[in-house]
Amino acid sequence: MTQPFELPHFYLPHPARLNPHLDEARAHSTAWAREMGMLEGSGVWDQADLEAHDYGLLCAYTHPDCDGPALSLITDWYVWVFFFDDHFLDMFKRTPDRAAGKAHLDRLPLFMPLDPSAPVPEPENPVEAGLADLWARTVPVMSADWRRRFADATEHLLNESMWELSNIDEGRIANPVEYIEMRRKVGGAPWSAGLVEYATAEVPASVAESRPLRVLMETFSDAVHLRNDLFSYQREVEEEGENSNGVLVLERFFGCSTQEAAETVNNVLTSRLHQFEHTALTEVPAVALENGLRPDEVAAVAAYTKGLQDWQSGGHEWHLRSSRYMNRGARSETPWRVPSGPGTSAADVRALLASAGADRLRAYTHVPYQKVGPSLLPEFHMPFPLALSPHVDASRRNLRTWCHTMGILNEGVWDEDKLRAYDLALCSAGLDPDATPEALDLSAQWLAWGTYGDDYYPLVYGHRRDLAAARLTTARLSQCMSLDGEPGIVPADAMERGLVDLWTRTTAPMSAEQRQTLKAAVDVMTESWVWELSNQLQHRVPDPVDYLEMRRATFGSDLTLSMCRMGQGPAVPPEVYRTGPVRSLENAAIDYACLLNDVFSYQKEIEYEGEIHNAILVVQNFFGVDYPAGLAVVHDLMTQRMQQFEHVIAHELPVLYDDFQLSEEARAAMDHYVLDLQNWLAGILNWHREVDRYQAEWLAGRAHGFVPGQAPGRLQLTG
Repeated sequence: MTQPFELPHFYLPHPARLNPHLDEARAHSTAWAREMGMLEGSGVWDQADLEAHDYGLLCAYTHPDCDGPALSLITDWYVWVFFFDDHFLDMFKRTPDRAAGKAHLDRLPLFMPLDPSAPVPEPENPVEAGLADLWARTVPVMSADWRRRFADATEHLLNESMWELSNIDEGRIANPVEYIEMRRKVGGAPWSAGLVEYATAEVPASVAESRPLRVLMETFSDAVHLRNDLFSYQREVEEEGENSNGVLVLERFFGCSTQEAAETVNNVLTSRLHQFEHTALTEVPAVALENGLRPDEVAAVAAYTKGLQDWQSGGHEWHLRSSRYMNRGARSETPWRVPSGPGTSAADVRALLASAGADRLRAYTHVPYQKVGPSLLPEFHMPFPLALSPHVDASRRNLRTWCHTMGILNEGVWDEDKLRAYDLALCSAGLDPDATPEALDLSAQWLAWGTYGDDYYPLVYGHRRDLAAARLTTARLSQCMSLDGEPGIVPADAMERGLVDLWTRTTAPMSAEQRQTLKAAVDVMTESWVWELSNQLQHRVPDPVDYLEMRRATFGSDLTLSMCRMGQGPAVPPEVYRTGPVRSLENAAIDYACLLNDVFSYQKEIEYEGEIHNAILVVQNFFGVDYPAGLAVVHDLMTQRMQQFEHVIAHELPVLYDDFQLSEEARAAMDHYVLDLQNWLAGILNWHREVDRYQAEWLAGRAHGFVPGQAPGRLQLTG
């Protein structure tokens, strides 16, 4: 069969290596699968199936350095997870029997107790028997923190099967940015990364959930999945009619040829690997220093990072050798290693390196302050009506007084004209139209404080290229939020005074757990401002996936959601908020609002502020397209996010309510939470349309820097 495209040059600078214990792992996994009841008589596999899959070869390539027993155990885990998938398909998807599928999944976490000595139920099928055996063999040598993270990752991987069983196949081709993100969620990368820890070294708990370690795992995941899309296009798209493939997504969305789409997917894959390297070399060392890791802990993080690289190289080699994939014409030797011997030429290598250098540099070569305006505004899909609080005029007056009192208008970043042009009381009036006057004032002041901080960091610290001072500010802001008693510092400037005031008034009626949640939400937002500043100092345009996820943080989304959730009281169990449907609902709303802001602020940020953190610019840079094409991608993504929001409300929340057997009170509270999010979306769109902050006329009349002679006192203190 003719291949639909020629496989591109893959960026893979690390050679694949084969674990010498391959034969041992193959023999052990076959005996183990038979012992667990996965082969003859299971109705799912026989020995010929297992030998054809050859999970031993996959694991020997992806974990080249571990000893024989460890490789056998890891191979058993992969045998188990693939058997689970095929077993679930045969037993529950083909029927489809949702109730039985849910009952099957509900039992599996019982076989992963965090306390290894805790009893587990008697297994009733090969999936349960395999999980019970693997868990008992794995966890004794791993910490409680790893057990918790790996149990969560395993449970999420299993629950994706339930999502697929409940999902309505609409036959829709995904948006390119949406596809990359969603592909990761169903790919089980945290699970594979957990086994990399087992094979190499366990990541210290103090940094395991930090942004740099999360990005390592996510870029690892994206690269694995996109590579698979290139090799599996022929089988998935042409033979099986699958529509979830990155090459097909780009081919359809941009109307390009299959070969062009494949080259672009490879560029995306390369960009994710560059992001992996960038994070490993810049952000991981910084987080190690900030958390005071010991030398052995630093070595553990380095070994884990190398393990993820080995998985990439080994997975690539697996694709080259597997009969499942389209691999004719693919090079068995990576062109990134300089050839040697008679007849070899360096010409191709030089060209390849030049091409790679251009790809890597593209993120750093954006020319700021280009004339782009006014911003192009498409027709926005907004199905929810606008409602406004009747207390908005009083809130405007009170906000101006509060800003003067806190000193926000006295530091050279904001003045009265900017405060009026931003009209943050109008935003609050749409977000919470039923709020009391006091609650509306508090909401508007939180918005003003967050917007001021978001403006302050790039204008002040970006102007001075002072990342150290920004980190110090972030640490001090965290100290302003005391969980019990007085704040840990005496406030020294407007941001600190404002946060102490807001924190004291907001948390007075809260429980200790609610205060902790709110503090974490504010910390996430302020730390994301440092991430933006770091990119600004490097003049590095982020890639779309990394940008979208960090945009949720820079937009203060966790803060907004925590406020909305607290308004529902204790009727809704906390575990409901952690479910896939609720997180999907929240992320859809958040992303719509973030992208909406980027559409309106394009001229303001690109032309007047020299910004690089805008979704349209990110898409332009990443896919090599112009402003209208970049806007089309972002607008399409916004529309799909809103449609996803509506889909979750109509189809997924009712099932969730039944699964958790929520009381009428809890269902009413969740319905009110949904209404809060709907008001939030309608209110944000109205605010962007009405305020001067994004209008071309107002922008033309205002300078967007601060006045150096009026710079904040902290600038003078830090030299």
